[in-house]
Amino acid sequence: MKNIFSLLTVFFLISCSSKAQTASKEKKTYKVEKTNAEWRNLLTAEQYNVLREAGTERAFSSSFNKNKEKGTYVCAACKTPLYKSEYKYDSGSGWPSFDRPIKGNVELDVDYKIGYSRTELKCNTCGSHLGHSFEDGPKNTTGIRHCINGVALEFIPEKK
Repeated sequence: MKNIFSLLTVFFLISCSSKAQTASKEKKTYKVEKTNAEWRNLLTAEQYNVLREAGTERAFSSSFNKNKEKGTYVCAACKTPLYKSEYKYDSGSGWPSFDRPIKGNVELDVDYKIGYSRTELKCNTCGSHLGHSFEDGPKNTTGIRHCINGVALEFIPEKK
C-alpha cells in the first residue's frame, strides 16, 4: 500500500509540472535596444521613469493635453510615429488620449502592477512604456481610449 501511495505521489508531481506552469515569459527583443545607462543619458529623469520604468506622470501636467495642431506624436525614446493628431481627443482624464494608434507601431501587453490586469501600451520599436488602454473611448469611433503619458511623446507638426 505504501508503494502504491508513493507511486501515485510521484505520478501526481510529474503531471503537475507541465510547461504551462514552469515556462517563463520570453523577453521580447526590439529593433532599438539600449542599456539602462544609454537610456539614462538619452532621456530626462521624468522620461526615463515613465518610458523605461513604467512610471506615470502627474495628471494634467502635459502641454499636449491642449495641443490642437495637426501632426504626428512620436515616441520620445526612439522617434517612432505612434499617433496622428486626428485621432487625439479630450477625454478629461488629464493625459493625452487617442482612439487609435498608427497601425503596427504600438504594442499591447498586460500589466498587473496595481493588483489586476490592465492593457499596457508600449512602443513596438523600443519597448518603452507609453500608458494604458481602456474601453471608455469615443463610441462614434473605436470605443477605445489610449491614455498616454505626455512625457513619453514628442510632437512633429504637419508641414504647411
